[in-house]
Amino acid sequence: MIIYKKGNLLEDEAEALVNAVNTVGVMGGGIARQFKEKFPDMFGEYERACRNGEVKLGKMHVVKVDAPEGEKYVINFPTLEHWSHQSKLEDIEKGLQDLVRVVKEKNIRSIAIPPLGCGIGGLKWDDVRPLIEKAFEHIEDVTVHLYEPL
Repeated sequence: MIIYKKGNLLEDEAEALVNAVNTVGVMGGGIARQFKEKFPDMFGEYERACRNGEVKLGKMHVVKVDAPEGEKYVINFPTLEHWSHQSKLEDIEKGLQDLVRVVKEKNIRSIAIPPLGCGIGGLKWDDVRPLIEKAFEHIEDVTVHLYEPL
């Protein structure tokens, strides 16, 4: 089930929060910067993984974090290679396949997803939203909180 939301994704009580990131270890703007500030340990793990070449387009980087409501996952979703580049729909689509794999593998029941690639990445929400909807349309027992652009 998909529930459309507006507001601050970082305040969502979902079991997993998706963070739109690049592959070079910089969280300098957009939602990524907010994640960096709220979860500094997660940022350290992400930065190391980028240095080691582990963060790649189409592959999720998953970190377990402590939150006020208990442990949850931050799923770093690479939407572009470098922060100065534009996102590509094919990279979002490929990443969504891996995101679904992670959700199933970790038995995640609720997930909050931002408008992937629609901020700094420059993609249009009307192009990205259907990709997310399609990726999760047959995934039962998972509630998706899909955050729309403000």
